[in-house]
Amino acid sequence: MRATIKCNCGQRIFARDVMQQGYYVRQFGPSYVYIRFRCSRCKKLGEHFIKQEEWEEGILKDDSSDLTVSEKRRFEKLGKITFEEMHDFHKELEQLDQIPKFVEIE
Repeated sequence: MRATIKCNCGQRIFARDVMQQGYYVRQFGPSYVYIRFRCSRCKKLGEHFIKQEEWEEGILKDDSSDLTVSEKRRFEKLGKITFEEMHDFHKELEQLDQIPKFVEIE
């Protein structure tokens, strides 16, 4: 399991939260990677030191996805959801009197 950085409030820290990143090199003993962040949940500033040998760039990335590669490509081709699509969906929900049974289309 990959290490994660968390705020004191428990929120996981991602690259978008990082304000400053650098190296704290020591002559004797382990060197560290320094991370200064602002939590997206509680908005407090925090800092974290990670041993350089334990540091991975992926620590700050959110790669928790249940999508397969083909599903990701399919969603990327669809583009962003437009306002008109949201409006139409909302109107359809208002007219819904029962939950429909969906058939998966491939």
